[in-house]
Amino acid sequence: MSLSLYFHPLSSFCQKALTALYENDVPFTPELIDLSDPQSRGRLTALWPVGKFPLLHDVARGRVVPEASIIIEYLHQHYPGRTPLLPADADAAREVRMRDRFYDLYVNTPMQKIVTDRLRPEGQRDAFGVEQSRSQLRTAIDMIEADMPSRTWACGDGFSMADCAAAPALFYADMVEPFRTSHPKTAAYLARLMARPSYARALEEAGPYLANVPR
Repeated sequence: MSLSLYFHPLSSFCQKALTALYENDVPFTPELIDLSDPQSRGRLTALWPVGKFPLLHDVARGRVVPEASIIIEYLHQHYPGRTPLLPADADAAREVRMRDRFYDLYVNTPMQKIVTDRLRPEGQRDAFGVEQSRSQLRTAIDMIEADMPSRTWACGDGFSMADCAAAPALFYADMVEPFRTSHPKTAAYLARLMARPSYARALEEAGPYLANVPR
């Protein structure tokens, strides 16, 4: 296959890229990376010394493509499928990109801060930073709740890159700052995302690793 994805199924950003690949049935070779294993990590850093995943390697085109959003845009350009993850209209595409960044920066990033802080040794945790992240996460969820009554997906009626970002971000956010009771519209949106076959597949593959998420 031309495409290889370097990833781990538990990573929210990897799930974002996987959802895009599965949404359009794009064939690829999965390259599972364990960052704690020097040999496994070396396969990633040989292509991308930064050592962050997901990373897409397109052998046929001679391209190494990092970062989930950029991977999705690359797939949209070079390996399009039945679901256009970015609209053709420039204004609509900008809205999708904005909401993609919203879910990455204001849902996913604070969620990750809360999770990773739990992995720190006692005495080295950042209680102030965690509370800031919780506050930001609550604000973001409030904003999503206000938007969703008029939307099926993040940007209206069409599934897009923004939904690929929203699915893992909201799934993990609900684990660290539960919202399903307090925010029913957001909870219903998450349910739709989890029922979408593309994200359901990514989530199923993450299943064996979910016990590793600190609670």
